[in-house]
Amino acid sequence: MLGFLTLAAGRADDLPLATWQGQTMGSTYTVKIVDARLTEQQTEALKAEVEQKLKEVNRQMSHYQPDSELSQFNRASANTPFKVSPDFARVVRQSLELNRGSHGAFDPTIGPIISLWGFGAQTDVHTVPPDARLREAMNQTGCQHLSVTPRGELVKDISGLQLNLSAIAKGFGVDAMAGVLRAHGLTNLYVSISGEVFTSGRNPRGGKWQVGISAPVLNWRPGDPTVAVLSVSGQAVSTSGDYQKFFIDAEGRRRAHIFDPQTGNPVQHNLGSVTVVADNCTIADGLATTLYVLGPEAGPRFIETWTNAAALFVVRESAGKFRSLPSARFAGLTGYQP
Repeated sequence: MLGFLTLAAGRADDLPLATWQGQTMGSTYTVKIVDARLTEQQTEALKAEVEQKLKEVNRQMSHYQPDSELSQFNRASANTPFKVSPDFARVVRQSLELNRGSHGAFDPTIGPIISLWGFGAQTDVHTVPPDARLREAMNQTGCQHLSVTPRGELVKDISGLQLNLSAIAKGFGVDAMAGVLRAHGLTNLYVSISGEVFTSGRNPRGGKWQVGISAPVLNWRPGDPTVAVLSVSGQAVSTSGDYQKFFIDAEGRRRAHIFDPQTGNPVQHNLGSVTVVADNCTIADGLATTLYVLGPEAGPRFIETWTNAAALFVVRESAGKFRSLPSARFAGLTGYQP
């Protein structure tokens, strides 16, 4: 992971800002630290510690690295306890809890389905699979086939089951970065991996951090318009949507990378995106995917059962036109104004 360090310039009355970026989990990560009065040597040491932590997260949970704990588990035999690192076991336990709470909408075992559609690590060639192959992949999925022992071992009862934690691991990575920085007593932070964000304390202008939510336009590019700008501090933000990773099939249908575990097909509805605000990014990341799978009717009902999280649903009404539906607590947590 190669990154670069800058001591960012801003307005004359801005607080000092140290910031850097790098690559992890196939995405760009960003760190911003405000008003810590760090020397360049101190910042470089923090950067090295953060990158080492991210390497460790990848060593455990990457489905791209063939030697990761996750990849080794995916190749392991059925009914054989497989010892994993405590953080990995914790993320799997949280995934299983989210699976149970959402009645299967969140499912970390759909690795065979993701790969079959071309969104996995093996290929980036996207295609609609034959029904027979999809049924075969579906038979190798299901959280009822996965458990975590009290000793932190993963056990699967079918050999073909394959974990894919792409819907929650980036959020955990963000929390891990924030944990490294907070352990050094740093409190004014912004850390992100791609669209997963955690904020703490104040921004360079002394206020809450501003996080923009992209409009889910069909041919999205960085810098496109936003549907909302959130003001947050001490909170995580995660967005899930269909407007970045997708392909168009032979019938002209949009096929995105978020799957309905009940059918094995990409989710098909008029939600463009769902943005979740929560106490930590692991939960925000997992919830964003869950709510997107649940859709514009069941999703809003589900988020109201969470007292420490809120969501903004962006419904695609027509080309370039959207309707934003905030959950009951969303405005209070983020300062959102329609």
